[in-house]
Amino acid sequence: MKRRDFNALTALSTAAGSGLLIGAPAQAQGGPVEGRQYQRLTTAVAGSTPGKIEVIEFFWYGCPHCYVFEPTIEAWAKQLPADVVYRKVHVAFRENVKIHQRLFFTLEAMGKEAQVRPAIFNAIHRGGQSLTEIDAMVKFLSPLGVDANKFRETYNSFTVQTKCQQATKLQDQYNIDGVPTVAIGGRYLTSPAMAGFGQRVSEEELGQRCIAVANFLLPLARKGA
Repeated sequence: MKRRDFNALTALSTAAGSGLLIGAPAQAQGGPVEGRQYQRLTTAVAGSTPGKIEVIEFFWYGCPHCYVFEPTIEAWAKQLPADVVYRKVHVAFRENVKIHQRLFFTLEAMGKEAQVRPAIFNAIHRGGQSLTEIDAMVKFLSPLGVDANKFRETYNSFTVQTKCQQATKLQDQYNIDGVPTVAIGGRYLTSPAMAGFGQRVSEEELGQRCIAVANFLLPLARKGA
């Protein structure tokens, strides 16, 4: 989902299960094409784990495409080689997205994010809940084992505020203008939308193609190419 399209969320949600038509046809015989299926950053971004290839998925809880992509990228992440580290970074494109970003880093600080993420995605995309107010968050998360008082304290903490600021800075360093986007080795960006350039396929197929492009890019990142 492009940043400029966030105000069209309802229309995009309707399209989420029907496939996308993106750009003009383009496919290289030798593999993904730079500028089409992936982009190379002009200036590399330093990773947070020295000696490792960092893979970051930039996402938003409320993005329907992130919701569909989630099982695919999480399954892939569990199989990454030892020299690769994977993490998610929640974007902050506008006010309601910033609230979800704060929710993400609050849960991460509490060690609960991965555990409750599927429920959050389902609540937003299948249950019609916005989860944009702290009281609604607490009501939803308490039955999932998230301590209400600890959640409120962490949500308003300096630590979470700092994490949000750092994430937004990283988002800007990578020039992220849509989600989901996968950054690899501080040098490359790809996404389901890019990976499916020019072809009308299902959301699930776009996700699989994105993973294929990511697998193509990992050796390049490993060589520092």
